[in-house]
Amino acid sequence: MPNRLAHETSPYLLQHADNPVAWWPWSAEAFEEARKTNRPVLLSVGYSSCHWCHVMAHESFEDQPTADYLNEHFVSVKVDREERPDVDAVYMEAVQAATGQGGWPMTVFLTPDAEPFYFGTYFPPAPRHGMPSFRQVLEGVRSAWTDRRDEVAEVAGKITRDLSQREIDYGGTEAPGEEELSAALLGLTREYDPQRGGFGGAPKFPPSMALEFLLRHHARTGAEGALEMARDTCERMARGGIYDQLAGGFARYSVDREWTVPHFEKMLYDNALLCRVYAHLWRSTGSDLARRVAIETADFMVRELRTPEGGFASALDADSDDGTGRHVEGAYYVWTPAQLTEVLGEQDGPLAAQYFGVTADGTFEEGQSVLQLPQDEGVFDAERIASVKSRLLEARSRRPAPGRDDKVVAAWNGLAIAALAETGAYFDRPDLVEAAVSAADLLVRLHLDEHAKLARTSKDGQVGANAGVLEDYADVAEGFLALASVTGEGVWLEFAGFLLDHVLAGFVDGSGALYDTAADAERLIRRPQDPTDNATPSGWTAAAGALLGYAAQTGAEPHRSAAERALGVVKALGPRVPRFIGWGLAVAEAYLDGPREVAVVGPSLDDAAARALHRTALLGTAPGAVVAFGVAGSDELPLLADRPLVDGEPAAYVCRNFTCDAPTTDPERLRAALSR
Repeated sequence: MPNRLAHETSPYLLQHADNPVAWWPWSAEAFEEARKTNRPVLLSVGYSSCHWCHVMAHESFEDQPTADYLNEHFVSVKVDREERPDVDAVYMEAVQAATGQGGWPMTVFLTPDAEPFYFGTYFPPAPRHGMPSFRQVLEGVRSAWTDRRDEVAEVAGKITRDLSQREIDYGGTEAPGEEELSAALLGLTREYDPQRGGFGGAPKFPPSMALEFLLRHHARTGAEGALEMARDTCERMARGGIYDQLAGGFARYSVDREWTVPHFEKMLYDNALLCRVYAHLWRSTGSDLARRVAIETADFMVRELRTPEGGFASALDADSDDGTGRHVEGAYYVWTPAQLTEVLGEQDGPLAAQYFGVTADGTFEEGQSVLQLPQDEGVFDAERIASVKSRLLEARSRRPAPGRDDKVVAAWNGLAIAALAETGAYFDRPDLVEAAVSAADLLVRLHLDEHAKLARTSKDGQVGANAGVLEDYADVAEGFLALASVTGEGVWLEFAGFLLDHVLAGFVDGSGALYDTAADAERLIRRPQDPTDNATPSGWTAAAGALLGYAAQTGAEPHRSAAERALGVVKALGPRVPRFIGWGLAVAEAYLDGPREVAVVGPSLDDAAARALHRTALLGTAPGAVVAFGVAGSDELPLLADRPLVDGEPAAYVCRNFTCDAPTTDPERLRAALSR
């Protein structure tokens, strides 16, 4: 029986193309095969940089006897959750409802009608820690399918009905106000870890979206507690092992509360979101640490994730060869005191151990340490430390590197475009803005069809077959809106409008609620709909933000009304679960502030005074403010209409809630107008 994954574009599926398991990609043909042969479907969902996905693949899917059993009794379907977030979301909801937890690899058994009846995540090759072996699970499912088919059908039908009848607490169509945002801030304060930064216990994830809310709330209200939580969390993360102290960039999460030991995979979306957070923290505070981390993270994305086509790859793996042929988590990143001395010599080796917190016992496994910057790092010679970092980085580059998932995901590239455009503008790095433009060009050329419908993925310049979901449309629109503000090029606003028109036409229901898939998307057992943030902003709240920003740039009333209605869910959930709807709260801050609309006009785009006003506008902290920059009399952007020079001088116009300030030619007055 053939394995059918060899011609897929997903790196995760291609990792399984040589398995002896007769894998199918998710397709109607796979389920037709299950019907024809009267076999249940094994659905296995994961992603390329998932450590335990690799473990289960090696233990079970590369094992010939296990594969033989699967091939005889099941139709096996492999799904990359990053390519098909809709499939992942629907069945993950079922797994969590049935077991109380979820994760990847996700293992679900389905009827030929795609109805789930048995669930799990990782299963070991032999029973351990109270878990049955994978073979025991397979034999149990096969026995139930063969001997108790009516019972299986009843269970599958009930689960499917329960899923289809689930209703989210949408909360109506009224946007949140001061009361709800204050309650959300109080909720975050209660969950805040004042000793270590961040929220909750271990494992601890970078709370990028909640941090955006805190920065915007401080900008709008002056609440010092909000700024303190954001600033301290950012500093603790940047000093911790979760941040790559040599090359920049953040790992996925910390396994401990102290940010010391990361789960070493590096995801594009985390780094895009955090790059933007640190850039915004610098904008609010002038912090040198925030500036350094924003620039280093941007440089990491361009250096290590950029693809030859100009887009950005999805992730770097957690595992790599430790030099002995074993694939080990974190092998590329960890050090012992002896290794430091071997690279740096007898004088600088101990210095580096002190500076980076590398101990004899180790902070990781087998006496190895993750590099971090301890709080009591003391005073060190900057040039000497720079030399140490350079030599360590060069030595590390000779180690076997982690694998890279070269798949270009539209949504995550949209997040990267926004982060790189703003970081480049703030820190006078036109190369970063150019990298954002190149990624945007790739999305337009390859991911958009003639009807401006968006494909979710591409790889090696070949577009994938899967349709974009709501987060793709919303995050790419967000990236294009940021590019329009930074470059003054109206084409990016126009493309954002095309994408958001699709959101209004295909993703919004009559009440203003949003679905994760379009009305004409493949029908699953449930149409996914989740307004809460996970690793990235939910499609729902990302769409609300992009719609609000587009309306501010264009005056489009349908888009603003849709944003207002979508924010109803933030009113319902913000006070109750603020950690899980941080981006929605950030959008609500922009809504309460206007958002402000800034038009900067000059005699030419190269005029120094006009560029100074433009930079001042971009550095304004008013939540969600939009900026249009162009030549007086230009129709490049709608906000430039009827905005003349003032006494022949470049001028800035600031409007909010249908009221405009007097135009100003003074950057200081503009700065004041865009602060609290």
